[in-house]
Amino acid sequence: MAINNSTPPGAPGISARWTSSAKAGLGKSTNDFSCVIFTLSHGILNEIYYPREDVACVRDMELIVTDGKDFFSEEKRDTTHETKWIKEGIPAFRITNTCSKKKYSIQKEIITDPYRDTLLQKITFKPTKKEESNKYKLFVLLAPHIDNRGAENNGWLGDYKGIPMLFANRQGITLALACHNTRFIKRSVGYVGTSDGFQDLKQHHKMEWEYARADNGNIALTAEIDISETKEFVLALSFGFKAEDAGNRAWASLIDGFEMAKNRYLYEWGQFQKNLKSVKTGKNDTGKDFRISATVMNLHQSRKFPGGVVASLSIPWGNTKGDNDLGGYHLVWPRDLVESAGGFLALKSKDEVLKILNYLMSTQEKDGHWSQNMWLEGIPSLNGIQMDEVALPLLLVEQCRQQYNLPAERLERYWPAIKKAISFLVHHGPRTEQDRWEEEAGLSSFTLAAEITGLLCAANLADEMGEHDIAQYCRDTADFWNEQIENWTYITDTPVSKEGGVEGYYMRINPYNLPAEEVKNKFIYIKNRTREAGKMHLYELVCVDALALVRFGLRAADDPKILNTVKLIDDKLKVDTPTGPCWHRYVNDGYGEDPEGNGYSDNGKGIGRAWPLLTGERAHYEIAAGNIKRARELLKAMEAFANNGLIPEQIWDTTDIPEKELFFGHHSGSAMPLTWAHSEYIKLCYSVKAKKIFDLLSDTYQRYVVKKQGSRFMVWRFSFPCSVISSDKILRVETPVPAVVHWTSDNWQTSNDTDTKDTNVGMHLADIDFGKKKSGEIKFTFFWKKANHWENKNYEVRIVSE
Repeated sequence: MAINNSTPPGAPGISARWTSSAKAGLGKSTNDFSCVIFTLSHGILNEIYYPREDVACVRDMELIVTDGKDFFSEEKRDTTHETKWIKEGIPAFRITNTCSKKKYSIQKEIITDPYRDTLLQKITFKPTKKEESNKYKLFVLLAPHIDNRGAENNGWLGDYKGIPMLFANRQGITLALACHNTRFIKRSVGYVGTSDGFQDLKQHHKMEWEYARADNGNIALTAEIDISETKEFVLALSFGFKAEDAGNRAWASLIDGFEMAKNRYLYEWGQFQKNLKSVKTGKNDTGKDFRISATVMNLHQSRKFPGGVVASLSIPWGNTKGDNDLGGYHLVWPRDLVESAGGFLALKSKDEVLKILNYLMSTQEKDGHWSQNMWLEGIPSLNGIQMDEVALPLLLVEQCRQQYNLPAERLERYWPAIKKAISFLVHHGPRTEQDRWEEEAGLSSFTLAAEITGLLCAANLADEMGEHDIAQYCRDTADFWNEQIENWTYITDTPVSKEGGVEGYYMRINPYNLPAEEVKNKFIYIKNRTREAGKMHLYELVCVDALALVRFGLRAADDPKILNTVKLIDDKLKVDTPTGPCWHRYVNDGYGEDPEGNGYSDNGKGIGRAWPLLTGERAHYEIAAGNIKRARELLKAMEAFANNGLIPEQIWDTTDIPEKELFFGHHSGSAMPLTWAHSEYIKLCYSVKAKKIFDLLSDTYQRYVVKKQGSRFMVWRFSFPCSVISSDKILRVETPVPAVVHWTSDNWQTSNDTDTKDTNVGMHLADIDFGKKKSGEIKFTFFWKKANHWENKNYEVRIVSE
């Protein structure tokens, strides 16, 4: 049949969708010459990224087998899959796909060309019966989704220097598909759902359509591969700005040879593995997957933006997501980034840690915060304010200073960013607009722990810079916030505490700037649930986040309040699976599949599933409590949750639903792999080996657990006005601009004027020492210096005996 130059029917194609997040492998070259990143699932290539880790350009690429008459077999749906790492921790893969009807098998080796922007597949097609060797036809089907969109793609048939290829482009990115050791017999490009190759082959069992071009739509490229003379061949998928770029790279890779590219690829990754610090213990049975985890983290790091690590090279529940779900998880979250840096710290990968630190310093917003998440160049994607993401970079700076003895000139370059972060913390904390789960506003244990630790780290850095007044203010603020944790988040005498047989516990969130005991009976509406299903009393919100108080060194593992909370965390949030215990984030979480196993959507019907990284956090608590054996058991559970070494965000936590590929104790449809989970695994390996928490900062532990440092102050500010002060405290009044605090402690029989002092981080303070009074009130008002007027309103704080 001749090439059809008319427009294929069905433009612009059906609505584009992405694909499964259940990855079984992923890879790229270690050097800067190759910018192609691939993922694997269901025995085929899934999302392929180019030229960077946050730009997906292909939905999937698979083979289809027919007999030209009545047999049709799709590689991803009609075969069983076995995906193996060719060498431990080296992201080159050997896949065997066996036809469910036992008619054939397909063996593939997949790598990228270390010298070019080319993905290579060495493929062998094997009919089961020798006498049927020439019975089957083999086709390749490629779905371009260039620059993160399935729509608006253009595809055509063409050649490079006379070599037949298939091309697609969008937004200045072009891909080319070519083969070697055989040829394309037929080629076509069409609109998905009507004129694409899948529809053609499903209907006719052979290629009846040979369309030359399809523009501005959701398209698919199809080619028949000649297997009459040989069943072994190589496919090259290359990228470039122009067709000539992509075509040249494809052909150059093919004639250079698969084995040459493979040998170089394996060598370069072998050098990476050689330089890793082993965190295995015993007879190499504990921490057995650390090399894979190290590779996974490195694969998620950008080559073009060093230190930028995306959260996951996947799109959660991707087969339900389309062009409007831009980004998936291939974005940078500052929290996940600092967590990843911790994994590299444990592996003694100094270069990678310093890249991440420098990336953070370069992507800070001008007011001192970091975006909720961002594209690799630093452009915000979502704009929520999460205070832990402001504090955690300060921890990383201090960790690098302590472990790597950062040069003074580097610290000086970072100091303006550090100072802006301090300013943002003290202005907007301790309350957060979103907790670490990106949902609720208020006072959260995890965020508080991060903020307090961040301020202590900032104090050390300020001292290094000779800014001793800033250092003291940071420590004063940290001490006050630490002293208030129980007041803000610990509750007693609730139906939950009575049912659990404990005196009290730390609740998930306090949305009010009031003591927790005063608000515990108020209602909250969980943001990822329907209004009806999400309506809960605050006291019902048991959450894993209180474990951070121990992990960051603010509370002892055997603190009675911690023990109470851990009991409820296990009672309410733990699920025992066939692969080991795992924990949910909080009670009534809605971020997960619905009861029927349908992928998460924003309809509020989802149920949050168990998170393997929380098994890691729970294990770290056991290490703090001295239970190393239990921590080792939980480490093995994390390994069991993994799919071919890749740790998912969530696992399925109830009865199997085989038709939706959901099995109790194994990955759900959420993101996989999750870099945060892999970092937690590596840190846990190190912690088990060292028998202590790897990332525990000694400053916080010494200050708050050993010395039990309290606060000299009760702080009043407009956003957090205290109403009571103990007689042994000093009242610290904080304002955002200069002022005179006009105050009295004897009902205006006498009065005092105290000028505020500039802290040099944008906050102004006045310390009011009311002597030895054991009762009464401190009353005060303000004269605003710059505005030159009085507040015209009095405030008061009641004095109570200590």
